[in-house]
Amino acid sequence: MTEESVNDSKTRNARALKARYRRIMRFATRALLQSWWFELFLPQLGLGKFAAKGRIKRVTGLAKKFHDLAADLGGLMIKLGQFLSSRLDILPVEITRELEGLQDEVKPEKFQEILEQIEKELGLPAAQAFESFEEIPLAAASLGQAHRAKLSAALANDLGFSDVVVKVLRPGIEEIVNVDIKALRKVAIILSKVKLVSKRADARALVEEFAETSYQEINYLNEASNLERFKVDFETDKRVRVPEIVWERTARRVMALSDVTAIKITDIDSLEKAGIDPNAVAAELARITFVQFFVTGFFHADPHPGNIFVTPAPKGEDIDFSLTFIDFGMMGEITDEVRVNLQKLLFALASRNPRSTLEATQRLNFLLPSVDSYELEQALETLFDRFGGLGVSDLIQTDPKEIRELARQYSQLIRTLPFQLPENFLLLFRSLSVISGVTSSLNKNFNLWDAVDPFARTLLSQGGGLLKTFGSQALEILTTLVGLPQKLDGLASRIDRGELISRSPDTERRLRVLDSSVRRATAAIVFGTFLIAGILLRGSDNGLGSFLMGVSLVPLIYAIGLFRSR
Repeated sequence: MTEESVNDSKTRNARALKARYRRIMRFATRALLQSWWFELFLPQLGLGKFAAKGRIKRVTGLAKKFHDLAADLGGLMIKLGQFLSSRLDILPVEITRELEGLQDEVKPEKFQEILEQIEKELGLPAAQAFESFEEIPLAAASLGQAHRAKLSAALANDLGFSDVVVKVLRPGIEEIVNVDIKALRKVAIILSKVKLVSKRADARALVEEFAETSYQEINYLNEASNLERFKVDFETDKRVRVPEIVWERTARRVMALSDVTAIKITDIDSLEKAGIDPNAVAAELARITFVQFFVTGFFHADPHPGNIFVTPAPKGEDIDFSLTFIDFGMMGEITDEVRVNLQKLLFALASRNPRSTLEATQRLNFLLPSVDSYELEQALETLFDRFGGLGVSDLIQTDPKEIRELARQYSQLIRTLPFQLPENFLLLFRSLSVISGVTSSLNKNFNLWDAVDPFARTLLSQGGGLLKTFGSQALEILTTLVGLPQKLDGLASRIDRGELISRSPDTERRLRVLDSSVRRATAAIVFGTFLIAGILLRGSDNGLGSFLMGVSLVPLIYAIGLFRSR
């Protein structure tokens, strides 16, 4: 190829990228203007009911247009469409249905370009790198595609297997991702200036999170590292399997893995033919997901059905199947602090405790600062009492009148919608929503509570890594109890001065009772602490143990006095 033809090719590529950016921004601008007109402007004129009449038709048409745009452009637009199609929790089925199947519409790259990419990355001819290489791809994704191949005899003997799946990035995908991220950042800047959006989520931070994971996905060395880490996290769990990496045939844009293809997790007919209970598969998937969220803190952020196989166990095993995960390009990580708070939320949900659920949710920054915590706690208590333990099919069959009555009862709370999406939770919600869809497809009656309860009990019964968590919780509780009397005194004083409005006539009486209870509890804790410390140190020569045992009588007498004066 001459220098002139190379320059022409670069010029055409640059023009194509600019045209791509303009198409994305034109679509985003039209969508934003439409939303502003019908959802913000018309309701201010008192035409909210008029705007609501055609809402489903409008958003369905918008989803269809985005589907066509994403299918034509590929790249991250496919990824974005896949994410939206999985959000059954926030989007109408008319929208998610339009976006389903986007991945299946991705056209594969020309085979010759794939071979050139392999040879460029591995530094040797494809015929030398692999004994055979299938021309038709096993799967064509938005960022790359996968082909079945066989390793050379010598390498296969060393590794113990010859059948592999080779993942190859699409040529030029880095430039496409850069353009798509640039467009999404522009849209995020616009959304961040819309108060209705900005008070719910940091659009710019969410796009940056999406950008970071997207850049990680176009580096197969990063994916290989993720796979190895995930493997270590579950090395003692027989229910979890992953492919083996062929490092000799892996580089930044090419990765070879052992072929672990088995039964697709949502193929119920094949599962039943293999003697595997789909409901058991759903339960195991939920458990493994909980382990990632609440224990390891490192989770698969793209667990769609194409990335999870059910592998029947060999005869003689004490299990009948295992779940084999593939595609570790999009992974999420949870900090220790967030993981501890997620554990607290898990225990609160498992015990159907509205107050603990509210507190854990606040710690995770899911609630707006302006939230009415009293009303929200009452709503949670009502929901736990009525719907706790019900499966998806039961919820669907709930009497609409009952739903309307709940909506009327908590109309103000529903109108304000006090929830927000914190930073770094985009991938977690994506993973959870996808897993929820997969478990529901395995069994529409699958009850998430049935999976939460035993997992929470198992987590509580385990020591090890949780001891530090509960130790810090005990210290936190003790510190809170010690400080509560002073806080309650201040709160009562503010009520006396009229700075607070009590919610019921007996608020002050309850505060006094609570104040006395907290003082007794604090005194009892101090008594127990001094007594135990004294017993442990009693044998020392300095007499400190006896002294502490004597001092412990003071808070004990104080606690008894409070009890008698009640």
